[in-house]
Amino acid sequence: MRRTRAFAAVALAAALFVSGCGLSDGDDATGTAGGDTISGEVKGEITFSTLALKPTFDDYITKLVADFEAKHPGTKVNWIDLPFQGAQEKITNDAQAGTLPDVVNLNPNFAQKLEKQGVFFDLEKSAADVKGSYVPGAWDAFKVPGQEGAYGLPWYLTSEVTMYNKDLYAKAGLDPNTPPKTIDELLAQTKQLSTAGKGAFYGWHPALENTVVPNLAKLGVPLLNDDATAWTFNTPEAVEYVTALRDLYTSKAFAPDWLTENHSKATEAYSAGRTALFPSGPNFLKVVGENAPAVAKATGVAGQIASAEGTTNMSVMGLLIPKKSKNPATALEFAKFVTNAENQLAFAKIVTILPSTADSLKDPYFTAVTETDPTSIARKISAEQIAKAENLTPVQWDDRTKSVVIGKIQLAVKGDLDPKTALDEAVAEANALLAR
Repeated sequence: MRRTRAFAAVALAAALFVSGCGLSDGDDATGTAGGDTISGEVKGEITFSTLALKPTFDDYITKLVADFEAKHPGTKVNWIDLPFQGAQEKITNDAQAGTLPDVVNLNPNFAQKLEKQGVFFDLEKSAADVKGSYVPGAWDAFKVPGQEGAYGLPWYLTSEVTMYNKDLYAKAGLDPNTPPKTIDELLAQTKQLSTAGKGAFYGWHPALENTVVPNLAKLGVPLLNDDATAWTFNTPEAVEYVTALRDLYTSKAFAPDWLTENHSKATEAYSAGRTALFPSGPNFLKVVGENAPAVAKATGVAGQIASAEGTTNMSVMGLLIPKKSKNPATALEFAKFVTNAENQLAFAKIVTILPSTADSLKDPYFTAVTETDPTSIARKISAEQIAKAENLTPVQWDDRTKSVVIGKIQLAVKGDLDPKTALDEAVAEANALLAR
């Protein structure tokens, strides 16, 4: 059970708007920053901050630190780790006080708010020597729209696959070997599966707060304008999608209470055999396997439901260097070490995540498949699709915006608002929040 909790924690770390942080106690004058470029000798003391990795990954991180210190005599790395609860508030306060740790583990959604304020070094300049080693979409996740530079070294990634119950497919008269590849196919198969289930099972749990934004992006809907100053997702394509969700709801293709439920409830529904389709991270295969062996046995695994061009979504975690660091040269060297191909591969072999380094993804661990092991199939699929993956959820999609937009879409799906009106109102209110 402890290991299963770790899989869930790492997946959440890539998706939630939170981050770990602490007080920096780096040495003085062992590295300097000229303008926005890091230079200096690699020596002295730094603090490395992570999120929810203790105690499960103590052995891995402790060895990582020891290996770095052995490679660079005269260095010392202090590792601190924060739980999810309260992490976002702490890092905000530390950023304002100038007391962030020297190496900070963040996701793009929260990092960009601080990047725009000039808190972090531009690693497009300072880490140009390693930029080419990372998956392009992961590197780009730490760019700020309308602003030059990139502010994080990508660390670990997640990219969902499509899990589906072959037994329920057979009951619905669908080919168990042809799960949906596009959003349109997802909606069509949801209808057929739910009709066949007659309330005993459904096609898909919509988990609106998790699926709306990436699905609209895959449909080609421009979520924001070019300089990311205004939301623009009230397009005819978006209206068509929300209308399709409304029609599914009206025809009882969704359980009534699912409109307000999140991903955790979608996991429960699939494990209980109440849904035939479950787009999610490969780590949830283990959750299903432990909680519902019969469902796991019936589960097939396919690629992520993608755009017409094959673009898939991914979540990203990275390492950033604050400009207030007293030892940026050592901090940057350590961040490069943590995220190099060898160390990322080692991490990926003990937890169900993907490395952000292209060379790691070439390892047989990600290319070999055991046909009787769905986890190896999911790992191979998710690794292959990373080449066309992007972080499709804009960093501006914060909790307040999500609440406003999803609330309007829920009203439209229930039939209380016209879909176009709901999207127009959602854009207007989201833009009011963005303007603040």
